[in-house]
Amino acid sequence: MSAYTAKRLPRQTGAAGWNAILPPQAALPVLDHDLTADVTIIGGGFAGLSAARRLHQLDPSLKVAVLEAGQFAESSAGRNSGFMIDLPHDLSSDNYAGDALDADRAAIAFNRMAIDFAKGVAEDCALPQEMFDPAGKINAAATTAGDRHNRDFATHLERLGEPHQLLSRQEMQELTGSAHYTSGLYAPGTVMIQPAAYIRALSAHLAGQISVFETSPVTGFAKQGNGWLVSTPKGRVTTGTVILANNGHLESFGFYQRRLMHICLYASMTERLTEEQVRRLGGASRWSVTPADPMGTSVRRISGSCGDRILIRTCSSFHPGIETSPMRLRNAGWVHDRKFKERFPQLDGVRMEHRWAGMLCLSRNGSAAFGELDRGVYSACCQNGLGIARGTLQGIGVAELAVQGGSDIASRFLAQPMPPKLPPEPFASLGANTYLMWKEWRSGKE
Repeated sequence: MSAYTAKRLPRQTGAAGWNAILPPQAALPVLDHDLTADVTIIGGGFAGLSAARRLHQLDPSLKVAVLEAGQFAESSAGRNSGFMIDLPHDLSSDNYAGDALDADRAAIAFNRMAIDFAKGVAEDCALPQEMFDPAGKINAAATTAGDRHNRDFATHLERLGEPHQLLSRQEMQELTGSAHYTSGLYAPGTVMIQPAAYIRALSAHLAGQISVFETSPVTGFAKQGNGWLVSTPKGRVTTGTVILANNGHLESFGFYQRRLMHICLYASMTERLTEEQVRRLGGASRWSVTPADPMGTSVRRISGSCGDRILIRTCSSFHPGIETSPMRLRNAGWVHDRKFKERFPQLDGVRMEHRWAGMLCLSRNGSAAFGELDRGVYSACCQNGLGIARGTLQGIGVAELAVQGGSDIASRFLAQPMPPKLPPEPFASLGANTYLMWKEWRSGKE
C-alpha cells in the first residue's frame, strides 16, 4: 500500500490521576505548520519517547519529530500504574512465572537494559526519588491459593538465582498497614515510577533536542517520493522514516488487523490522606504490591509532593474499538471502593478523588508487533501488559533497527512469531470478556 488512514483516533475515559496530582503542565507546541524530518514518530508514550531519545543518542544530527495525539502524560502512558518490572511477568499464568529458565533469564536481562535506560532519563531530567524509586515490589497474597502462588514463584526465582524474600502476614501488615494480606514475596529489581511525571519530564527534555508536538493526532500518512507525508489536522511532516509507537492504535492504521487484543484496565486514587488518617493507617510511607494472582488487585501507596495517597487498580474488559465507556469506569469504581474497604477498614470515609481507564495491548501468543511494516515504516507496539519496561525496550530497539539495521534488542523482538488472529466478532468479545470475568472471580480476595 502507499497510503494509510487512521480509522479512529485515541480517546480516553476519565482524567489520568497521575497527571492530575502534578502541578500545572507547561504546554508543548501543536504542529500547526509543515516541516521536514528524517524520522517521524507517531505516539509519545514510553516507546515513542524512548525511540526519540535513542535516535538522538545514535545520531544527534537527525531531524526527529514526535507527534502525540493528546497532551503528554494524559494518554495511556500516564495511566500506567508505574511498575517497571524486571522479573518474569506473564499475565496468563497463575504466578507470573514463565516456562523455561533460559528464556526467563534472557527476558530479565533485557528488562534490566530498559531499566538502565530509564535510569539515565531520570538522572538527566533530575527526577526525585518519589518519581523514580528503585524500591522493588511485592507479590501480595490474601488466600491459600495466593500463598501457594507466592511459594511457587519463590521456587522459580531460586532456580533463576534471583534475590527475593518471603514475608509473613505480620510483616505484610507492618509494611502496608493492612491486615488483608496473608503473605508477600518481595523482589528488589522493580522500579516504581510516577508515570505522568516521567513522561512529562522526558518529553520536555527532548523538546530541547528535537521537534516534539502534542495535541497533534496523525490522521494518516502516504508515500511521497522516497519517503512519506504524515498528516495531522493543522500541519504535515515530510519524512524519510515513520515509526509507529502508538501501541493498540497500530491497528487503526490497518496493520496487524484482528491480531491485537485491546484490554482496558481501571484505576482509582484517593484524595490526600490527612495526618490523622496516615496515623490510623500505619505502615511504610511508600510501597507497592501486585496480586499473587495476576488477575487480582494492584495497590500502591505514594507520599511526597503529591500527597499521601493510595491507588487501587483492578477490573478489566476487552474492547475491539480501543475505547471503554464512562459506565464501565463507574462500575469498576464500585469494585475499587469495595477492594479499598476490604484492605483498609481503618480508613472509612476516605474518598476516591480520581478514577480513570487505560488501554493496554496484548497478543494471544505474547509476541510484539515490531519491525518494518512497509519500506521506511516501522512498528514498536503491543507490550503485552509490561508497558513501561517493554515499551522502553521496544523504543530503543526500533531506533536501532531504523538507524543501524538491527541490534540485540531488535533481534529479540524480530525473532518472535507473528501474533495469531483473533476469532471473528462477536465471538472474540464474548469469549474474552467471559474469560476475564471468570479469571477475576477466581482471583477472589486477591
